[in-house]
Amino acid sequence: MKTDSCIGACTHTVMVAVILLLPASVLAEPVTLRQTVELALKHATSAAIAADDVQHASAAYRELHNSYIPQVTVGAGLGWSYGFPLSLEGSAPSLFNVTAQSALLHPELRPFLRAAEMEGAAASSRSKDQRNQIIQETVLSYAELEKWEQRLARLHQAEPEAQRMQAAVADRVKEGIDSELEGTKARLSEARLRLRIAEAQGAADVLRERLSKLTGLPASGIQTETESIPALPEVAKNAAQEVAQENGTVKATDSNPAVQSAVEHARAQFLVAQGEHKSVLPTVDFAAQYALLSTINNYQNYYVRGSFQSNNATVGVAIRFPIFNAAQRSRAQAADADARKAKSQADAARNQVSEETLRLQRSVTQMRAARDVAELEYEIAQKNIDAVQTRMNSATANLHDLDNARTQASERFIALQDVTFELERSQVSLLRATGELETWVLGTK
Repeated sequence: MKTDSCIGACTHTVMVAVILLLPASVLAEPVTLRQTVELALKHATSAAIAADDVQHASAAYRELHNSYIPQVTVGAGLGWSYGFPLSLEGSAPSLFNVTAQSALLHPELRPFLRAAEMEGAAASSRSKDQRNQIIQETVLSYAELEKWEQRLARLHQAEPEAQRMQAAVADRVKEGIDSELEGTKARLSEARLRLRIAEAQGAADVLRERLSKLTGLPASGIQTETESIPALPEVAKNAAQEVAQENGTVKATDSNPAVQSAVEHARAQFLVAQGEHKSVLPTVDFAAQYALLSTINNYQNYYVRGSFQSNNATVGVAIRFPIFNAAQRSRAQAADADARKAKSQADAARNQVSEETLRLQRSVTQMRAARDVAELEYEIAQKNIDAVQTRMNSATANLHDLDNARTQASERFIALQDVTFELERSQVSLLRATGELETWVLGTK
């Protein structure tokens, strides 16, 4: 019984040691694409910056709107007076005073308020565009990592067979069946396999580090789950579908967050120019003041005896008629130029997105055809391996023919993976351009 206890304790210790020595990637649980994207949206600093821009635009709107709310100031104008009590910074010397002022009629405030509102909408659109950028970067990094993980698994599966092939050829060289050249070729095939494994491992490590920076997860704990990637939409297959797709593209271009932001900014600049032109019109402000005066400032010496009083108040309006303001006229002209520039930038953004969307549509169609070709080539390469195996059984093929067939199949598999990922990249970019990326990944609008 004592011996059994010792054996059990030793076994437990060995198991713990093995677990501790395993790589973190082996112990890690797969992370779904949706979880990765949600973490990236919460963790990314660019999303926080975009949210702060929205808050800033909202505060700028409230600042202008609050011009209609009286600004109240409490203070005192303490000082000694010789002769008639002169004003201190525009107010009579007093022990205590309260002033209030607000805008009543300012023609320029209304367009300025609408401009601030449009800038807030533009900031929201920029925030949405930045959000789509984070989603796109995360999705592509996740998909590429999934590609390299699959390739790495396949290469590790092929490694023992390549080593056995190299050893078998080495024996044939020793026996004089094969030449030294064939032995060198076998070693080259194995070296190429090791190179591809190192390349795949390095690419996977870099992508895990990128996803770690995006999500805040430890790089060693990131492992993809193929089933979590939603199916990408099908491309147009006939002329009618292509026409419908192009019509939808025009609408999608106008709903693109980058285009919306540029258009809303142009409208805001137009309203700012309107406000600058209206700044030369008459204005009316509400004004009120209360002051507690004291005899230390000689007020009683300049009033009819007995008419001086300590408590004084004034309530009314301040009307201003601007007669000549060359600086304001120049400011309005500069605002007009900014409005024209913003409109041109909005038109350029719309044209750029429209052209990019059309290019991505055609790229998806082309990459889809290239993927079909790569699939067929890989299928042929796989069938060629079976054919060589059959020929070897009938002694009409040798190890070198089998090695060449396997090498060709591996090359076709890598080519198929690369083309498939490029197709996914084009489709994801197209989804972002048409404003459907977040709906595809998260199922939300």
